[in-house]
Amino acid sequence: MISFKQLPLEAKAAVAAGVVFFSMMLSRSYLGEKLDLRMRRWLLRLQMALFANALMLIGSLHVWRSTVTTFSRSASAVNSFCFMPWKIAVFMFLALAHSSFFTLLFLVAEEPYFFSLAAYTCLGAYILLIFFLFTLGSVEQAYKFLAGRGAKAGTGSKNRTAMKPVLAVVLTVVLTVVGLLNASQPPLVNSVEIPVHKLPSTMDGLKVVLLSDIHLGPTVGKTKLAMIVRMVKALKPDITVIVGDLTDSEAEIIRPAVEPLGELDSPLGTYFVTGNHEYYTSDVSNWFELLRSFNIRPLHNENVRIVSPKSADDWLCLAGVDDIEADVLRYSGHGMDLKKALRGCSGERAIVLLAHQPMAAKWALQERPDINLILSGHTHGGQMFPLNAGAYFLNPFFVGLYKVGQNTFVYVSPGTMYFGIPMRLGSRAEITEIILRSP
Repeated sequence: MISFKQLPLEAKAAVAAGVVFFSMMLSRSYLGEKLDLRMRRWLLRLQMALFANALMLIGSLHVWRSTVTTFSRSASAVNSFCFMPWKIAVFMFLALAHSSFFTLLFLVAEEPYFFSLAAYTCLGAYILLIFFLFTLGSVEQAYKFLAGRGAKAGTGSKNRTAMKPVLAVVLTVVLTVVGLLNASQPPLVNSVEIPVHKLPSTMDGLKVVLLSDIHLGPTVGKTKLAMIVRMVKALKPDITVIVGDLTDSEAEIIRPAVEPLGELDSPLGTYFVTGNHEYYTSDVSNWFELLRSFNIRPLHNENVRIVSPKSADDWLCLAGVDDIEADVLRYSGHGMDLKKALRGCSGERAIVLLAHQPMAAKWALQERPDINLILSGHTHGGQMFPLNAGAYFLNPFFVGLYKVGQNTFVYVSPGTMYFGIPMRLGSRAEITEIILRSP
């Protein structure tokens, strides 16, 4: 029987990840009610950071062997003046990538710290580098298999092995720069007209501005939020809705960064529903209180009548549900409750539902197919390559406008900012201007 000490480092990292994951499950099941809110919040984030780092360690070992150990075997490389700085650079790169998850615990303020931006940039580059090393390695193995060269390796094979990490690093650097530049641009304003069944003619042309996934926290602060608010005000919406993941931190810590939201002045109101990241903060009640102080109404499994400015007899039902992650986390008093959210919303009136995750949109339509429009976010449009593929397959609706049945539409925002990693590849941040049309 093999002892733990005899296991390779990758296997030890996998075991460590398993232990942390098991501790997360235990703490949620048995310690949730015994710990106070602040301690529970800190423990959850620490566990998530340790779990992510244990998994990353497997990839980091591969990166080190590919970009450092491979070249150290060459005498000319070892004696090279550049090898030691390169070795230090790779170590610092990996250390920064690993430290990114801990910034939520220690480095959140009104504006992002430079260290947080650097750490999350390295995390994005880390994901790209792992992908390219794996892809190029797979191509190399496939070439060897098809060429029938087996395990024999000549000089040409050694050169190709050395070129693989070089090419991976070059591609990573190029795409990291492109991703940073793309994410640094103001969100794109995307105008979409959506026919809403049973919408009164007096409400034809009603303008709803959709925001999602701003993620105030380590890499998004007050300056970016103020920019978003200015862009929203310039659109002069009748209604503004924020469909979750506004924040990654507690209300008390990041309150100064949220102040620009107080300038939103949509005549028919500004509304908010929770996303999964609000529940990760374990501070939802304080966030509701803070948002209400800015005249933003949280829809906590509830609805409001949006009355036509032209006729008091014409209205639509705007409802919002809690994010489905609240059920997973067993967050007391929260969880998606569609029946409660749509109480009083009959099929005789147009119904618009705010639900953070596309999966929640799917479940809502299975229960109430008479919902006319659902506004969601969560996917970020994948945010960056190669995560786009995973986001696409894990969500029933990925990004943009979908028609479901005869009279229902689902719109999924690609996000107004980004989560953590200040990069976008294959996606673009968006403020969505939705024009409701009476059919």
